[in-house]
Amino acid sequence: MTLTAHTAKPQAGRDAAAWRSADLARDLRWITRFDDAERADMHQVLRAAHRPGQPLLDYRRSDFPFGAAVLAKIRGALDQAQHGLGVALVKGFPRDGLTPDEFELLTWAVGLHFGVARPQDRLTRYINRVQDVGTVYRSPTGRGYSSNAELDFHVDGADVVLLSCYNQAPVGGDSMCASAVAAWRQLLAERPDLAGVLREPLPFSRQGEQAEGLAAFRMMPVYGELGGEVFCMWVRNRVEQGEKLPDAPRITARQREAMDLLDEIVRRPEFMYSMRLEPGDLQILSNFTALHSRTEFQDAEAPEKKRLLFRLWLATPDSPRLPPGWDGFYESVEPGVVRGGSYGQHYDDACRRFDAEQAQATGMRLGPGFSS
Repeated sequence: MTLTAHTAKPQAGRDAAAWRSADLARDLRWITRFDDAERADMHQVLRAAHRPGQPLLDYRRSDFPFGAAVLAKIRGALDQAQHGLGVALVKGFPRDGLTPDEFELLTWAVGLHFGVARPQDRLTRYINRVQDVGTVYRSPTGRGYSSNAELDFHVDGADVVLLSCYNQAPVGGDSMCASAVAAWRQLLAERPDLAGVLREPLPFSRQGEQAEGLAAFRMMPVYGELGGEVFCMWVRNRVEQGEKLPDAPRITARQREAMDLLDEIVRRPEFMYSMRLEPGDLQILSNFTALHSRTEFQDAEAPEKKRLLFRLWLATPDSPRLPPGWDGFYESVEPGVVRGGSYGQHYDDACRRFDAEQAQATGMRLGPGFSS
């Protein structure tokens, strides 16, 4: 499908996040595009700031003085993801002439302006390369970002997730998203008994990436509500792996039936929206109201042409208050707190220093995991 870019403006109102695929196809205000001048500005700022070999955690927001127009467009997209539809797309980031490391740094620079990046895995990486390295997705330690498999619909572990595209696969690798809020309403309409089951805690595996002393799984409901707002936490593969762990409860027949129905609903054509990210695209998604997935892909033969995207998890200053009990996963339900992520097994003084300085720069408070 060919998309025509518009200026991203959050669709207002509580129902904005309860979209269906036809809504995204009809109203493209969730898409914005940089023009040539804005691309040139970003390219110039990036080249001036780049220090080959310097760790990402040593960069700060002040290193990247992007122009007001650039920052305003990204701000609008983030607002759309957090306070509107739950999904936004920014097209036209500079890509030609940039190495993968430079494009990764550009993605990192965006995060420095708008939140605090969160670590994502056992190695405590704050940004991940989404590429096929042969990982088996459906395994006790499998992660979808390092495989070529089709993924379950899921959310990631922070307030928002940013996914920037450097190379796309020649076949497959299309991005799919669905409104978790619209799916919840459909569940309530079709099977209110099963909808209630998804408000019961399920065992979500940490996929072997937990820091020393932490349990191998966390108990979380799939859906929660607070002040009339709906929140979703769904990663089926983690639940399937979680129930296999010692001391974890087994999934009941009714829980499995509810999980199956949710997965079936979000893949219905009226709920699932597909898009193909192109080099220079940045997708931004709420991890509370939007579920996302990806089709299986066949990679290019040449190493320099293989599919490569960069994934960044952000805790944001204008994050919402979460339902009671969600601190079991996010550490804190309070808004504006540096929360979420997976501290992994290498959270050291450099990580603590980055979190503290970036929290101060963005006006945020540190979450309980800071002292881990």
